Amino acid sequence: MCGIVGIVGRPDAASDILAALKRLEYRGYDSAGIATLDKGHVERRRAVGKLSALTELLRQDPLHGQIGIGHTRWATHGAPNAENAHPHQAGPVAVVHNGIVENFRELRADLEAGGATFTSQTDTEVVAQLCASFLARGLGPQDAAAATLARLKGAFALCFLFEGEDNLMIAARRGSPLAIGHGQGEMFVGSDALALAPLTDRITYLEEGDWAVLTRDTVEIYDAMGNLANREQRIVSVDAVLVDKGTHRHFMAKEIHEQPSVLAYALSHYLDPARKAVDLPGPAPDFAAMDRLLLVACGTAYYACHVAKYWFEQIARIPVEIDVASEFRYRNPPIGGRDGAIFVSQSGETADTLAALRYVRDAGGHPIAVVNVAESSIARESDQAFEIKAGPEIGVASTKAFTCQLIVLAALAITAGRQRGTIVAAEEERLVTALARVPAQVADALGAEAHVSELARDLAKARDILFLGRGPMYPLALEGALKLKEISYIHAEGYASGELKHGPIALVDDSVPVICFAPMDPLFDKTVSNMQEVMARGGRVLLASDTDGLAEAADGAWATLSMPACDPVWAPIVYAVPAQLLAYHTAVEKGTDVDQPRNLAKSVTVE
Repeated sequence: MCGIVGIVGRPDAASDILAALKRLEYRGYDSAGIATLDKGHVERRRAVGKLSALTELLRQDPLHGQIGIGHTRWATHGAPNAENAHPHQAGPVAVVHNGIVENFRELRADLEAGGATFTSQTDTEVVAQLCASFLARGLGPQDAAAATLARLKGAFALCFLFEGEDNLMIAARRGSPLAIGHGQGEMFVGSDALALAPLTDRITYLEEGDWAVLTRDTVEIYDAMGNLANREQRIVSVDAVLVDKGTHRHFMAKEIHEQPSVLAYALSHYLDPARKAVDLPGPAPDFAAMDRLLLVACGTAYYACHVAKYWFEQIARIPVEIDVASEFRYRNPPIGGRDGAIFVSQSGETADTLAALRYVRDAGGHPIAVVNVAESSIARESDQAFEIKAGPEIGVASTKAFTCQLIVLAALAITAGRQRGTIVAAEEERLVTALARVPAQVADALGAEAHVSELARDLAKARDILFLGRGPMYPLALEGALKLKEISYIHAEGYASGELKHGPIALVDDSVPVICFAPMDPLFDKTVSNMQEVMARGGRVLLASDTDGLAEAADGAWATLSMPACDPVWAPIVYAVPAQLLAYHTAVEKGTDVDQPRNLAKSVTVE
């Protein structure tokens, strides 16, 4: 979940590397660094904290040279300090790394026994030291890098720089994504196309096990067996990956407010308004041939799957299991040829989700991807891939990607119902018509922002907050709690409302706000009954509901949020807005770093 950039053959490489790292800072911001070759020698600058610290260091002490590597770090091994910051250097080799070297302790012990001296606690320095040891035995840079890669276990992306080699860079991918950018007399390496967008639109994605030898004019790619591999060069739109906060204070605020437009854009790719039917872009999965559907993801995407479980089961009458990707394959679940599995990931590179996909594929199941990046590993390795069309999401706490994931999962659920004969044309028309209204309803929900900002002043004083919901609003309660935890650092928990009396109600007193999502749906009365149990014990309830719901149940509530009336089936998409706004404004009130919350990174490419 770190960011990597490499440049070969560009004047003032350090400045361009720094600019590229700024586009990757969402991947990690514990520390950052750049190394270049200046007159054949490796020169490094490293700084702790956000990229602004490295920027200031380079202003005071610039780097020169036409070749270099850069890195922004999310710490896995070793504290975030200058010694552990990348690039790491051992003798004539410098390395940047994303991922985890699982056998680094064994390798470090061997290297120390041979006289190597380590200056950091990272697994990455082992890579540099190991490569330097092969160089010391007389191997050339390319052979030394190949020998190093052969000794490593784990998931990683790497980029090597060698003293005296100002026209050579070596990059490798195993488990973590890495892209090669093609220029005129210059070549680039990046963790994703976003990093390279202003530099080139010609991209080659390394495949699993690939490693590449780059010069200013050439790139040779070798597969895991050491054979030359001909990987496709693609044109990636620069406009599609450039981002800016515009007039908003934070990327998260911008991305929350983009939802009406991006949801409408996503729907334009999945609905046929003339027929009032779902029209998937590309071949549809054969849901009629499935006996079971697995939904697998991490974090916010997992909660999107949790919502979609209700949809697939109710609309398509197909049994659904949801799984946290990090646990899925370790319980060794049985998979058969009539099992379908949907893997949901914003980045399309989430390590645990990708590993779960490969498990299903290898066991004979049918993997389907729901991703925001069409060229991602999860998309490429699935039988079918469906883009959520959210555009770049920079804020670590997912907002528009979550609601766009729900849009695509909704379209797939309707498709499954149609294929399996569980809905007739009239019901599909009703569901599609209601789904098409969601972007406008989300825009209406954003109108409550000023009131949410006022409520956040009280919420920011709380140490604990509970979120409640029933039916498909239960996973939204989980998502609301996650959002609040992620960016405000307030402890929060989401519960199914009916479970409150089975333990969590013991936490309720006048110091614990309880946020209740309760649209006027078939479970409304039961939700209100649970809410009354909270108020009877002195709990402060914030009720989010539509006009009819507030008229019936607002008495005794500490506060209310008025929501637009919407079809109960799609209410989780609309009610995601107050969940996001409550988290955002509470975090702003507390003064936390909204876009880059502590200890988190956007793209989790390590287990």
